Amino acid sequence: MPKPIVDKQGRKDATRSRILDAAARMFNENGFAATSLRDIAAAADMKAGSLYYHFDSKEDIVAEVLDLGIRNVHEAVEAAVAGLPGNSDSRRKIRTAIAAHLEALLAHGDYTSANIRIFGQVPAEVRKRNMAVRDAYEKLWLNLFEQAQADGTIRKDVNPNILKLFLLAALNSPVEWYRTDRLPVAELARLLADYTLHGAAVPEKGTGN
Repeated sequence: MPKPIVDKQGRKDATRSRILDAAARMFNENGFAATSLRDIAAAADMKAGSLYYHFDSKEDIVAEVLDLGIRNVHEAVEAAVAGLPGNSDSRRKIRTAIAAHLEALLAHGDYTSANIRIFGQVPAEVRKRNMAVRDAYEKLWLNLFEQAQADGTIRKDVNPNILKLFLLAALNSPVEWYRTDRLPVAELARLLADYTLHGAAVPEKGTGN
């Protein structure tokens, strides 16, 4: 009988994923400085020396964790918006993007939480490397808001860049407090979309604002 083909690349990728999963969990729970390579190796059920077969350093590992924390969400939002019918208006696109962000954020909890919690703790070169991934995702939102402003969905006096930063801060905060028994993700997404698109204040008399 022929010998089974051993997928070495597949096993390598699986091991790499196991290391990253363990690292994301350790960074999320303990922070960057308090997490050692030995801690990551133990969490991944392997010897510390074996990590160097897949990564050059702890900084290399955390850089990948930070990138994945954003890319997982970015890809989910991009796919959700791209999957809408071609005649979808800006309101539907923004609502869809908000829901996709929250669902992906909470589905990849350790990665997204680590990205939010330890970004300020990692070395400057790691932060600089991660900025390209962050900027690309923020650009997606900026484009959505600029399009909404162009078609009259969002007021002309709104700064789309500030709105983007404001909303992303709100969308990322559930990693600190969200519990499924308090509020379904879909309902949280609906509320945040309503507040973004319609505001929370009653218009002042005589101002229209």
